[in-house]
Amino acid sequence: MSEILQLGDPGLRLLSKPIDDIRNPEFVSNQQRLHATLADFHKANGWGRAISAPQIGVPQRFIALNLGDGPKLLINPEIVWNSSETFTMWDDCMSFSSIYVRVRRYRFISVEFKDENGASQGWFNLDTATSELLQHEIDHLDGILAIDRAIDRDSIVMREVFQAHRQYFADQVDYVIR
Repeated sequence: MSEILQLGDPGLRLLSKPIDDIRNPEFVSNQQRLHATLADFHKANGWGRAISAPQIGVPQRFIALNLGDGPKLLINPEIVWNSSETFTMWDDCMSFSSIYVRVRRYRFISVEFKDENGASQGWFNLDTATSELLQHEIDHLDGILAIDRAIDRDSIVMREVFQAHRQYFADQVDYVIR
């Protein structure tokens, strides 16, 4: 497992560069590291559905995810549509796993990207869970963190406080990750 950059590391604020050559040996190695880091983090912590390359110090535009149906790679993902409808939620992140942040996200999005074979893909009108996840990860590619999207000064809470008062915090948002 690669080390996951933590809040404050300047590498999390870099604008990621697009992938030009999916056969480049360095890119192939980095995508394997990213998949392994996601799997190891999830195994160790019981949560984590996706991770972006900048989180392991690779300022390139790709994301590893596993939504329960096996690992997938999104290369150069781009949000091509979003609903006007939004929702609030408590978001967490592997780069600051001790806190939750209340954010506002689009309820539905569509993304276009290339898969690990270089084929163009589109996921359209995604469900809320996948929409919020991809918005979070694509933000990472742009050097934006969930804390940057905090709704107000009361929208950051320590994980242990959140866990001790789950219903209190759930009542403050429209959507809760299950």
